[in-house]
Amino acid sequence: MGIYSLLLFTSTFVFILLVCSVDPSCIHVWAFGIQMLWQTFWHLLIQYREYYLHEPVCIRLFLAVSSLMLLTQRITSVSMDLQEKRVVLTFDASSSRVACVMLLPLISYILNFTTLLGGPLCSYSRFVSLMADIRLSPPPNPLRVVFLKLMQVLLLECLRYLLVYFLKHKIYDPSSSIILYGALWVWGLSVVLRIQYYSHWRISECLNNAAGFGFWENSPEESPDWSRLSDGDFWTIEASSRISEFARRWNATTASWLRRLVYTRCKRFPLFMTFSFSVWWHGLHLGHFVGFWTWAATVKADNNIHRHLHPKLSSTLKKIYTFFSWINTQMIVACVVIAVELRNLFALRLLSLTYIGLFPLFNIILFILLKLNTVY
Repeated sequence: MGIYSLLLFTSTFVFILLVCSVDPSCIHVWAFGIQMLWQTFWHLLIQYREYYLHEPVCIRLFLAVSSLMLLTQRITSVSMDLQEKRVVLTFDASSSRVACVMLLPLISYILNFTTLLGGPLCSYSRFVSLMADIRLSPPPNPLRVVFLKLMQVLLLECLRYLLVYFLKHKIYDPSSSIILYGALWVWGLSVVLRIQYYSHWRISECLNNAAGFGFWENSPEESPDWSRLSDGDFWTIEASSRISEFARRWNATTASWLRRLVYTRCKRFPLFMTFSFSVWWHGLHLGHFVGFWTWAATVKADNNIHRHLHPKLSSTLKKIYTFFSWINTQMIVACVVIAVELRNLFALRLLSLTYIGLFPLFNIILFILLKLNTVY
């Protein structure tokens, strides 16, 4: 990251100062506020240079800001642990040596390189116990597991290459192509973008496993399970037949962090507030607002539609309902991914030209009609 690594060291230094000087009951408010303001400054600076000055942004800055977002997860996770007394850090002011010994595990956790570039989020308590277990009883050799996961990454990248080849040679033309083809083309583009995430998460898992993290203790008869630290599996997530299931499974450790940080702490509109904070955390681009608010509205609609319709269906109709619900989920996710990843007006124009944006709209309209029917 070059000089931009100072973004991470500055956040770490400020948080350590807060840990040493602020009461644990107040530290989360201070840590959350300072860290999010620092992160938002750099997000807005990138937007200013991209959209106003029309200057290319250094890839090292993008890398540093991406890592800064993951650092925000860890800092706020520890601050919540301290506030809720899940973690207790006591310092003896008369002994600088003891204070340094207490701080070393915390600094090691915040700047842990194996999860700094791609996650997943691991709690501070779990990190410390993993470090202790590695020293006392080393986990089994992870070479086989790492090799298999890298083979999965290779297969995913081959699939992505084939999809990219098809999309480039069969570009959607609104004037000559049918509507169905446009929807399928946008869906294929969203799958390409999602595969990048799955590959990134798998490589991150490999890095953690190679360092000894992520091992799940099983009985001696069972094969070792290295899935303790994972952000999601391609087949499990893509098999989700409901958009609310997809939201829980996608980027699992980040979803759990958002649930703890925002959802469980908000007394009013927790779902909307959670997705709105996700917009803030991701960088406040136009596509982020459209994508995440659409996701929030469709998750709310899905919960109510499923609760209203599913109990009334026979076993055969439930299977048909699940199939069409899966298609609906895929199309909604495609809209969200395109809006969030492309981030600009071109993404919104693409969704309107291909009419795929009608899927989330129909879900929201159906939800409103069911609510009106319940009221009246």
